[in-house]
Amino acid sequence: MKKLSLKKMDWYLFSILILAAFLYGWGIWDAGSANSYYTAAITSMVQSWHNFWYGAFDPAGFITVDKPPVALWFMAISAKIFGVHGWSIVLPSVLAGIGSVALLYKLITPKFGPWAGRLAALVMTLTPTVVANSRTNNMDAILVFFLLLAVYTLTRAVAKKRFWLVLIAFALIGISFNIKMLQAFMILPAMLVFYWVAIKLPWKKKVLWLLAAMASLGIFTVAYPTSVDSVSTSSRPYIGSSQTNSLMELAFGYNGTQRLLGQTSGTGGTFAGMGKSSKKTGGNGGPGGTNPTGTKSTTKNTTTGTKGTAPTGQAPTGSKTGAPTGTKPSGSKNGAPTGTKPSGKMGNPGKGGKGGMAGGANSAFAIGSAGPFRLFQSDLGSQIGWFLPFAVLGICAGWWAFRKKGGKWYSISDEQSDVLLWAGWFVPVYGFLSVASFFHPYYTIMLAPAIAALTAIGAVAVAKMVKEGGLKQGLIAKSLLAITIVGTTALQAYYAWSYYPVAGIIIILLGLAVATLWFFNKVVATKLKIALSIIVVSLLSGFWALTPTLSHTSAAIPNANPSLLSSKGSSDMGGSVDSALLSYTEKHQGSAKYLFATTDSNSASGYIIKSKKAVMTIGGYNGTDPTMTLAQFKKLVKSGQLRYFVIGNTRASTGDISKILTWVKKNGTKVSYGSSSSSSSSQSTGMQMGGMGGQSGNSTLYDLSSATS
Repeated sequence: MKKLSLKKMDWYLFSILILAAFLYGWGIWDAGSANSYYTAAITSMVQSWHNFWYGAFDPAGFITVDKPPVALWFMAISAKIFGVHGWSIVLPSVLAGIGSVALLYKLITPKFGPWAGRLAALVMTLTPTVVANSRTNNMDAILVFFLLLAVYTLTRAVAKKRFWLVLIAFALIGISFNIKMLQAFMILPAMLVFYWVAIKLPWKKKVLWLLAAMASLGIFTVAYPTSVDSVSTSSRPYIGSSQTNSLMELAFGYNGTQRLLGQTSGTGGTFAGMGKSSKKTGGNGGPGGTNPTGTKSTTKNTTTGTKGTAPTGQAPTGSKTGAPTGTKPSGSKNGAPTGTKPSGKMGNPGKGGKGGMAGGANSAFAIGSAGPFRLFQSDLGSQIGWFLPFAVLGICAGWWAFRKKGGKWYSISDEQSDVLLWAGWFVPVYGFLSVASFFHPYYTIMLAPAIAALTAIGAVAVAKMVKEGGLKQGLIAKSLLAITIVGTTALQAYYAWSYYPVAGIIIILLGLAVATLWFFNKVVATKLKIALSIIVVSLLSGFWALTPTLSHTSAAIPNANPSLLSSKGSSDMGGSVDSALLSYTEKHQGSAKYLFATTDSNSASGYIIKSKKAVMTIGGYNGTDPTMTLAQFKKLVKSGQLRYFVIGNTRASTGDISKILTWVKKNGTKVSYGSSSSSSSSQSTGMQMGGMGGQSGNSTLYDLSSATS
């Protein structure tokens, strides 16, 4: 047995991992409920194996969350061990983030050397959206870890020609499908191309292995959904956000085509702020969606209690509402935030446009305008775009510098096969995010590994061209590197401009200075030029990445920007609790199975977390799931399982849900449950989007015990 040698330890990597642990883990003791939607599910899952297996949102197992539960299983295990706390539910994401950094190092080092591996690990660590995602109980950090684990396993399978490793690699993609469904399949093209190009086997064996790998992928992809869908609907929860109570339909509907087309389950409409230009005004950024009819009505904001005129199904767009507008600040130049103060009580108040979401925008769906340069725009770019020019350099320079000299034109070197791998990861994800209409800015974490890897490959490729090429090739390589450095710092200055214009100017000047140094060989040592280049292009990205850490933020919609520094703690789309309502329903629940019922999950999550009791959400997350008919609801009330109904967010109610609400209002008895000067909440600085929480009096409690019709 070999002893662990401290001398052989990569202390540079160790330092990067310590930095990652600090950025991802510091302050998570203030995580609150993070994303209360998933925290409510974790609260339910630790109560029974039935809830654990299905990922039930509520303790009674009435409905599931809108994703398969694999990532939640890790969080529930952590919560079972340490108790349901903010830090315990976030801990698996923290560990996954650190693990992803280590895996990226292991993936890059064998072909491109330890310094390339370290650079890739550092870029991954300092990518703002990676930090923001690794501090929440959303599923993306864990998904990225599993995808990197799949790619790492495949590279080992190719290097060692191990059949069983090929099977495991594609099985891990199947497992990843059960974390966030079709999002996991985005890297399948990269894995297939890499396998075919890189593995050295006779073509017949190569085909047979690939067919077996596809079988492995298929088995691990459909095993869980099939096992769930095959169970009688009366013996399991309703599949949240599906329209047919099916996990497979959820994968290809709400989590599939609707992500691309921007539709919302049950309404056929779109969420405001998705793929719109900065000139468009938005409405509801929350779970309710919009009404396609466009008719107007007077709505009441559930957070502040203010009123305004808005399209039916939308929150008012006036400045006195608490709902996000769904658009970038108006009057911007080239898409840059203008510095307007966010409207309403967003929880991240700021000056000079520093409030709200990524890049100064005020919506969970601020994703810029669809097109080939969307990822460079401030909405998404401020989360993922800091090293994009280097990723492009990595594809081009990496392919050229590591080509087989003197070989056939179609011959591909081992290094080029890795360039294909990361380009194959980068291009499909970049393409999807450029055209899709229904996603959050934090989904851009899917690009982070590819950008980090290609950045490191590009740097090594340029160094190789300078060292091994002649005067002409060396000059071309230096020119490419200089242009990339200047372009990168200019792009970063653009992201920072609305916050710190002076810093933007300084970073551009530093970029020009460092780029110029590359043409003076005998004046400055090469190692010093490399160090200065890394420092300059990492300064602003590192600061942006630091903002969630310094503010102890674990947000439901993870983002990183300086506006977080003006507030502390997590922000959420729900999770508020009216203490008077909770006290009354707990006192009078009696033998009823449910504490109360309501329309949507954001209205219920805080009550589940605080009371540990079952709250029925008849419409699921969006308030649009057809979980039951009016007749079934009446039967539930008549049986005594449900006594109270709370009407809060009704913006998206249609079909049977609308009929149930009408019946409740007609046959239920309004209850005056008292008032409280302040409501308790899982987040004191939360961004409330829909739901009943906030000030008392924003929701109406109905007693159904005497309903007869």
